[in-house]
Amino acid sequence: MRLLVSVLSGHEADAALAGGADIIDAKNPASGPLGAVSIPVLFDICRVTPTAHLVTAALGDAEDEGAIEEMARAYAGTNAGLIKVGFAGTSSIERTVSLLKAAVRGAAAGSGNRCGVVAVAYADAHVVKSLIPGALTDAAVTAGARGVLLDTADKHGPGLRDLVSHAELSAWIAGAHQAGLLVAVAGRLQAADLRFVRDAGADIAGVRGAACEGGRTGRVTAERVRALQILCGSTAGPDRATRHRPTGYSDSLAAPGVPFRPSVHG
Repeated sequence: MRLLVSVLSGHEADAALAGGADIIDAKNPASGPLGAVSIPVLFDICRVTPTAHLVTAALGDAEDEGAIEEMARAYAGTNAGLIKVGFAGTSSIERTVSLLKAAVRGAAAGSGNRCGVVAVAYADAHVVKSLIPGALTDAAVTAGARGVLLDTADKHGPGLRDLVSHAELSAWIAGAHQAGLLVAVAGRLQAADLRFVRDAGADIAGVRGAACEGGRTGRVTAERVRALQILCGSTAGPDRATRHRPTGYSDSLAAPGVPFRPSVHG
């Protein structure tokens, strides 16, 4: 499983790389769960990150097809390999697919098809009135996204482990893998949560607060990243070549209209 560290500057990217982060993610934590950095900041982050490392960038939650397509095109024009788009406030799968297709078009146009799109599902989807994770996976496949990310929208609320059981997370990840998607998991993950995510089968674990001195709005340090990398390991998951999702696949994360149930973990 690869370790993704969200950074808000080139300086933080340097620290994350020094600590052994596998993936550098450009994100402004002061602007919400998917807060976008400016284009100049993204260029700076890409500049200090070796080409062998993947750079991803958050674009926020899509509301308008034209706006998200234009933004995706601009951000894909840097050296970012993946851009992340959320859908807070959009509970229709048709509308989500339309917005996601616009982002995919923009990313392709801005990068010559080098940059892909990751669709973001929220474990606390009911808080922001977005699609539940299983339905978001369906939308990602339909729209041609390259991956999915499970995150939390409310960064002051419960973390992922308080919202999702191991069985639920494992089933959702397996379904996304069978659909040919790369799978990342985040959501206020701490060091003790990395084994939980790894054992569920995620390709990528994403962190911000756990990598920072002073919490999510603090600063990334190499020492914290190094400790997380030891727990995470750097073995990437297999290639996700197939795009077939078996008929009959269903679990509490995938069934339309069924929200995550808070779970107790021993």
